Amino acid sequence: MQDEYRTVARAGVHETEVNRSRFLCALAPAATEQEAQEFIAAVRKEHADATHNCWAYVIGADAAVQKASDDGEPGGTAGVPMLQMLLRRDMRYVVAVVTRYFGGVKLGAGGLIRAYGGAVGEALDELGSLTRRRFRLATVTVDHQRAGKVQNDLRATGRAVRDVRYAEEVTIEIALPDADVDAFRAWLADATAGTARFEPGGEAYGDA
Repeated sequence: MQDEYRTVARAGVHETEVNRSRFLCALAPAATEQEAQEFIAAVRKEHADATHNCWAYVIGADAAVQKASDDGEPGGTAGVPMLQMLLRRDMRYVVAVVTRYFGGVKLGAGGLIRAYGGAVGEALDELGSLTRRRFRLATVTVDHQRAGKVQNDLRATGRAVRDVRYAEEVTIEIALPDADVDAFRAWLADATAGTARFEPGGEAYGDA
């Protein structure tokens, strides 16, 4: 797994105009290829009267899935430059749809490549990006007497507390960088006089 990746900060639409043609770039985070395809379908439905709805998406922290479509524009002039812009900006788990309303002036292949790639670049600038980092998921099990202090200490040191469950004992789900696991174990043993249990689990990505 990659240690971290960048994605678009939020979903949104940014409009540009080139020689009277309107280009609306809709961007959104997408956790799966299915999510990306559903977003594309929704934009196509919303802009069913548009000349073209070209799209590109990158799924996977390692960019394992990369797909693009020119949607009727000359081959390689729309989807590919959109995809290249996403990759150039190191974007992952993201989908872009550029809707074009033709304004009567033909742009030529070079003009189309600049317009479609530029629409994605400008939308990324407008919406911003965020970095998501790989974390180790883990559970801390502690008695009720010490649970409150442990939770407060975790939050005070910026640890990501994901869930707290109360039963005979208190189970706290946390996420921490792999490099911190050993130091955290030592801290927890010290903070609870060795009474807490620490169980590392799988991995997940969270905001850096």
